[in-house]
Amino acid sequence: MTIGSWHPSRAAALRRLDRFVPHAGRAYAGLRNYDRGPGQHRDVSTLSPWIRHRLILEQEVVSAVLARHGFAAAEKYVQEVFWRTYCKGWLELRPAVWDDYRAAVRSRLAALEEDQRPLDRWQEATTGKTGIACFDAWSQELVATGYLHNHARMWFASIWIFTLELPWELGADFFLRHLLDGDPASNTLSWRWVAGLQTRGKTYLARPENIERFTAGRFKAVRGLSNTARPLEGPLPPPPIAPPQPLQWERSVATGLLLTEEDLNPESLFTPPGPYRGIAALIATGRRSPLGPAAPVSAFAEGAVGDALSRLKDWADGTVPVVADSEGGAEIVDWARALDLRQVVTAYAPVGPTAEALRACSEVLGKQGIRLIPVLRRWDHLAWPHATRGFFPFREKIPAILGALQT
Repeated sequence: MTIGSWHPSRAAALRRLDRFVPHAGRAYAGLRNYDRGPGQHRDVSTLSPWIRHRLILEQEVVSAVLARHGFAAAEKYVQEVFWRTYCKGWLELRPAVWDDYRAAVRSRLAALEEDQRPLDRWQEATTGKTGIACFDAWSQELVATGYLHNHARMWFASIWIFTLELPWELGADFFLRHLLDGDPASNTLSWRWVAGLQTRGKTYLARPENIERFTAGRFKAVRGLSNTARPLEGPLPPPPIAPPQPLQWERSVATGLLLTEEDLNPESLFTPPGPYRGIAALIATGRRSPLGPAAPVSAFAEGAVGDALSRLKDWADGTVPVVADSEGGAEIVDWARALDLRQVVTAYAPVGPTAEALRACSEVLGKQGIRLIPVLRRWDHLAWPHATRGFFPFREKIPAILGALQT
């Protein structure tokens, strides 16, 4: 199944990477801010849906780009790849920010039921019927394709918050429900940044002249936008906690492999000395929002999981993989007990719906004496500890991180 122009497979990701690499240097740096409209996003990689599910790895993408262009020419693209890594690390060190966002979404949705005016504005915004031509086009593009250019995401969030005066949490929820690359960390932090909550006092204001220029004249003389962007008020984020550390797992005991939509490149993390007793998958897409994900988002995640499972057909003695949804803790336990497993290994899932599902799964497995062991990738282990402040200090660490990955 192909969703928009994205087929949920590793092979499709590698083909897209090959096409993009020649353009990832100075051409990308000069043209990346242009949003040319649906199906015309030729100045950016559009790799994000595959990277988000790790059908293709950040390190693979960066290595291919650097091999072609070198760091000086490709620095801007490399920084964009690391932006998502930074966001994951920042939120991993401050999980309470995610918990607060989740609680706010539920509260804001409940409040809509009590006041017709904001409900009407929310419905107009999410169906592309506000009367603001550019905003409505982006809303409809997002729903139809599961994708928006990054610059359009910033404009959209700014108009949502400062012109329509809708809660930022509901805008972030709208994105997370519809984006094929919807990532809890980068989505939450990006909306917080536009609102002035992430970098205190620094907001992003959508300006008509900027929109006209970087949509190549598609939207001219946009009217009705707010000309001010006063930072929203909110609590300061908590101080960072310690980053996660790699865990060891025994290779001599009965082991099962559990895949999640967060990391679908098990070949690079779990190359086995021998076959696993069984393979299962846990899909947590349904946990993204109280309103549930859009159908294309679920379809892409399920297709991506299926693609990963198809590549592992020789890993587990021919046993049929089990695929469970986000509430499938009991199903995973039945699978583990039927195979007499002593441990289940899985790729470490950063803060978000999948991590929530894995915690619940770990609890029910633990009651049966079965350990669930999250395995941390070296990329994350090296990068996340540097996400203690803003992105600019983190950005300075990128060359050192890339160097350490070579050792």
